[in-house]
Formats: sequence, C-alpha cells, structure tokens
Amino acid sequence: MKKRVHHLILSTVLSSVSSVALAINVAVEFSAEAVQMMPMQAPMIVKMYISKKAVRTESEVNGQPRIEIVYPKEQRRVLLLPANKNYMEQRGPGNIKKVKTKKKFNPCAELSGAQCKPMGKETISGRVTEKWEITKVINGQPQRSLHWIDTKRQIAIREFFANGAVSELNFIKKEKINDRSTEKWQMLMTTPGGRKMQTLQWYDPELKMAIREEVAGGFVREFKNIKVGKQAKHLFTIPKGYQKIEMPMRPQSGFKRPYPPQ
Repeated sequence: MKKRVHHLILSTVLSSVSSVALAINVAVEFSAEAVQMMPMQAPMIVKMYISKKAVRTESEVNGQPRIEIVYPKEQRRVLLLPANKNYMEQRGPGNIKKVKTKKKFNPCAELSGAQCKPMGKETISGRVTEKWEITKVINGQPQRSLHWIDTKRQIAIREFFANGAVSELNFIKKEKINDRSTEKWQMLMTTPGGRKMQTLQWYDPELKMAIREEVAGGFVREFKNIKVGKQAKHLFTIPKGYQKIEMPMRPQSGFKRPYPPQ
C-alpha cells in the first residue's frame, strides 16, 4: 500500500534498489547520498539520483564502480559496468495492473483479494485518520486486521494485525536534520509474543518520505547531501559505446525466497 512508500525507499535502497524503485511514488526529484551505518563496520554509501521516471544509484562492489538504473513503469532494470563498458538488462513480467485513481481513498485498491470496510474517523497523535477493517482469506480462513490511515498522507498511524502484532506511529517533535525540516516520529512495533521494538524516523514533508531511520543496536540509515531539483536525462540513459551482455543465470534451488514483509 502507499503508506509504505516513504519507508521503502530508504530502508531497502542499500540492499536492493530494484525492489524499492518498483514501489516508489516520487513527490519531487532530488539527488542524495544514502548512508548506512552499523556498529563496528565502515559506513556504506550509495549515490542516488531520483526522477519521476527512474532511479539511478552509484556504488562500488569489490572496488569496481557499479551503476544501476531502474525504470518502475517499464519494469526494467539496467546494470552498467563502467570498468569494461558493458551493461546488462533485466525486465519484469509486464503484468502489473494499473490502478485507476479514485476520488475516495480505499486501501484495498492495491491489495489483491482483500475486502475493506470503512469504520469512521478518529484522531491519533494529532492526525485525522480513517479506520479500516481489512479482511483477506488465507488458507481458507478469513484474517482481519484494523488500520488507522492518515487522511492526508495515506500513512498508517496505527495497525492491529490478525496474529496479534501491533504497529503505531507517535509524533515526537519537529526537527531539522541534514539541513532539512523534518518531523521526528517513533514507530513502536509489538510482536504477537509481546516483545516491543522501537524505530525512530525523520519524515521529510517535501520529499514525502523518511530521510533517516534509527533502529535499536546502533543501526542507522539516512539520506545526506539532499539536493532537490530536476535530474538530468542523461543520468538515466545507457551511455554510447556500452556493449550489452547477458545477465548471469541464478542457481536453481528447491525453494522460493519469501518476499519481505511490507
């Protein structure tokens, strides 16, 4: 759902930009450095250029420069290898259904096979929300969850899941970080067993996404050196003189990798 968009781009960019690029809804174009910091490890830095049509990332793998360009609407991913002027290309299945924009927001518009029931409005942490009951049949059994969605940002402020897990966003204060005016929020997750996990997020109202996240244990992800502005078209094209090579086949296995929860 759209409520996950502003978390996805920051939390997954350093591991798999293609997965985030297929999910993002860019509010404004910008460039930045995505930085990931972990205790006892050197920071990982990825240069990013984000336009409304594509996302470009620049990094190093084993000392070699690597450039990845993802085109969400085309479901296309290009990997540039500047060292030998080669590139590889990967395309998606091409069967993603386009959802028509509706005047009234409905979270089921992007949830296949789910039923959504509106349950009125409530104010949580100073935000006006719409309460929804979402029902989806899993293994023949209906699974119901409750979601309080911010009416302006379409972000989930509170969620009660069928397995007993609870997620809640609490506003802390307005704060300026990395020369950006942000809102500091606490995301509190409670597992079905009662274990609580806290994440701090700094939401940028202009970019409409979190530009910094802090997780217990000293794990930090953030955007630095953010520059808002239209990105040059040449950043998202294959340079002249590059030769196409085949994408290496992945080894077959007897199981499918589970899709990360969102």
